[in-house]
Amino acid sequence: MSRIVVIGAGAMGLAAAHRAVSLGHEVDLIESDSVAGGMAAHFDFGGLSIERFYHFVCKSDEPTFALMRELGIADRMKWRGTSMGYFMKGKIHPWGDPISLLRFPHLSLIAKFRTGLQMFLTTKARDFSKVEHKTARQWLEQGSGKEVYGTLWKRLMELKFYELADDISASWIATRVRRIGNSRRSIFQEELGYIDGGSQVLVDALVEAYTEKGGRLHLGAAAERIECADGKVAGVRTKERFFPADAVISTLPTPLVSRLVPDLPEASKKKYDDIRNIGVVCLLFKLKKSISRHFWINIVDDTIEIPGLIEFSNLRPVSDTVVYVPYYMPTTNHKWSWTDQQFIDEALGYIKKVNPDVSDNDVIEARVGRLAYAQPVCEPNFYDKLPPVQTRISGLQIADTSYYYPEDRGIAESVRLGKAMAEAVPK
Repeated sequence: MSRIVVIGAGAMGLAAAHRAVSLGHEVDLIESDSVAGGMAAHFDFGGLSIERFYHFVCKSDEPTFALMRELGIADRMKWRGTSMGYFMKGKIHPWGDPISLLRFPHLSLIAKFRTGLQMFLTTKARDFSKVEHKTARQWLEQGSGKEVYGTLWKRLMELKFYELADDISASWIATRVRRIGNSRRSIFQEELGYIDGGSQVLVDALVEAYTEKGGRLHLGAAAERIECADGKVAGVRTKERFFPADAVISTLPTPLVSRLVPDLPEASKKKYDDIRNIGVVCLLFKLKKSISRHFWINIVDDTIEIPGLIEFSNLRPVSDTVVYVPYYMPTTNHKWSWTDQQFIDEALGYIKKVNPDVSDNDVIEARVGRLAYAQPVCEPNFYDKLPPVQTRISGLQIADTSYYYPEDRGIAESVRLGKAMAEAVPK
């Protein structure tokens, strides 16, 4: 069996470490944060344990279900009928089912037919290799039409990717449409899932199972360098100590790889450096009053600089209204340097525009979370841009959320890839 060091105790690192120790390997899992879980980790939000960044489950997320069954927590998976809306021209319009599409006032009849047909066919597609060379904009305009792209998509894409909005892969957006579109109770009812108690339940179960099998978890241990000798990985150095290893699995963001592995060939370093990322400032509000009945509201309004609101309490039942407000942006954007209070003030103003019945007095608490590497920018033919998971250095595997492509970031993909990396280590 091998000595394995896994870097990063987010969902992918935890899944890799758990699978590796289950296979009989000797495993050290190192994490720079004081808690395990990464983006799935919780914090205390005025007495409510909740994710720092929002998560939801779709019916196609089988790797998550399989892991929960293995950990004995399958009964904690819950499902709830949810809905989506579009805030446009001062009003929230229902969205996501045939009746809502027919009643939507801001598209022509032919545009409604074209977008309905494209979305339906997308949910039935097995893969999107035929559109891999296209941008999301090209795919949507060719299928649904320019009217639909301009009305429903353009503003959303610009507020997530800014100057990179026209560089996004058709496969990436189509896969997202398929995942959500197939998570339904019926053609008229979307149904999404959540873990009773939140994602921390899964994180805690993974940590417990991993450590009970002999795995070692080191929190507050930031990897400073992956050391190599004679073309093979030798171990991982932190500030405090050196962890010798026959194999290393890194789940850190690809922009950190060049510094972390100086022994990589320069051509390999460039491939990691060339993967672009968008940051996120994610606000969380606890309110006395609901904004709407919808779980997700897309916002298309020139006076509002966020792509949407996620009323999480319309998915996971909690005592107060809980709303996530994501600001995606390149870290070079001027807003990235704003104070937390600046974001809170602006976001609350947007919430009040969407629902004028909400007032300052309805705010119980607000928090701000930041992540510099939140969303990889997946352009057409993105597969060709990704370096292999197994690097040129023997025993060293590297992957982050970029490698979920064409799937978006999610716990299911973390589990799938983490498990695969562990199983690739020789016994």
